[in-house]
Amino acid sequence: MENELKLLGGAMVTLAMATSAMVVVPFMQLKDVPAPAALKPYTGQQLRGRDIYVGNGCMTCHTQQPSSTGAGRADAQRGWGRPSVAADYHYDAPPLLGTMRTGPDLFNIGARQPSADWHLGHLFQPRSYVADSNMPAFPFLFEVKDKSAVTRADRVVVLPAGTVGYDQAVVARPEALDLVAYLTGMNHTYPALTPGEAALAAQTRARSAGVTNAAPANSKGAQDVVK
Repeated sequence: MENELKLLGGAMVTLAMATSAMVVVPFMQLKDVPAPAALKPYTGQQLRGRDIYVGNGCMTCHTQQPSSTGAGRADAQRGWGRPSVAADYHYDAPPLLGTMRTGPDLFNIGARQPSADWHLGHLFQPRSYVADSNMPAFPFLFEVKDKSAVTRADRVVVLPAGTVGYDQAVVARPEALDLVAYLTGMNHTYPALTPGEAALAAQTRARSAGVTNAAPANSKGAQDVVK
C-alpha cells in the first residue's frame, strides 16, 4: 500500500508540474499582452462566419499559424506571411491554430485572396478553381435557382463556365456570406512588433553579434597566454 501511495503521489506531483509549466506559466506571461493596433475586433458577421468555420470542421484541414522553424521555414516562401505571435490571437476564443495542413494555412488568406467572389465559388465547387483540390464542396451553403427566379436581393455567385447549367444561377445563403466575411477578414500583414519593440530587438541582436564576433579574438588571446 505504501508503494501505491508513493506512485500516486509522484504521478500527481508530475501532473501538477507539467500543468504549471504548460498552462499556468504561459497564461501568466501572456494574459496582459495587448492586441496590436492594426488588429481589429471581429464584426458580428465575421463571428457568425467563425462559428460556421468551426462547425464544418475547417480547422481539421487548415492551420492558422505560420511558423519559422523546421518545415515551417517554407511558409514565408509560400506567401503565408510572417510567423504568428500570441498577440495575433487577442480576439480569438479559442485560437483556431489547427494541427494539420491538408489544405494551406489560412492565417493571411484575406491578404492572399481578398475576392469574395473567388471564395464563394471555391466553397461551392473547389475543383472549378483548383483542379487537383481534395477540399470537399459545400453546396448546402448555396441555393441553385433558375435564372428567371433570381431576385435583386440574391447574391449570385460568379462561377467559371460549365460549373452549373447555362439557365441556372447559384445564390449564396447568408451562412456562405458570413463564412466568406470571416475568411477575407484574416489579414495579419501588420508588423509583429511595435516600433519600440523592433528597435529593442535590433539592439539586442547587435549586442549579440558583437559578443559573437569578439569571442574568437578572446579565445585566441587566452590560447596565447597559455602558450
